[in-house]
Amino acid sequence: MKIETVCIIDDDPIFVYGTKVLLNYNSCFGSSVIVHEDGKEALENLTAMVKGGEQLPDVIFLDLNMPIMDGWEFLDEFVKLPLENKPRVYIVSSSIDNQDIEKAHTYDIVKDFIVKPLSDSILSDLFKTIETEGAA
Repeated sequence: MKIETVCIIDDDPIFVYGTKVLLNYNSCFGSSVIVHEDGKEALENLTAMVKGGEQLPDVIFLDLNMPIMDGWEFLDEFVKLPLENKPRVYIVSSSIDNQDIEKAHTYDIVKDFIVKPLSDSILSDLFKTIETEGAA
């Protein structure tokens, strides 16, 4: 399974840029990256996609600490959407708090908690796991 679209929800332009670079050099990744700087903007856009019958991103990289609407608030609202094909959500945060990690795993839609920075090897392993799940 090739990952066609990735959504990055993060207010850190350096993380966003670095993630785009890593994605561009990964052979398992298609071509489209959607970026949102806060959870509210992302939720509005993804909700509009659902209502318009558009395909949601295959993967969402979600930061926890953002202005306007943080990652937890985004998740609380996102899981309420009527989704046929749920994207794989990966929390990518600088937090190393075990409570955050445990809370992340209480959401069925969250596949994993990744502590920043995101590296090429982490991304490759993640995409290999997704390919394996898609082939099963």
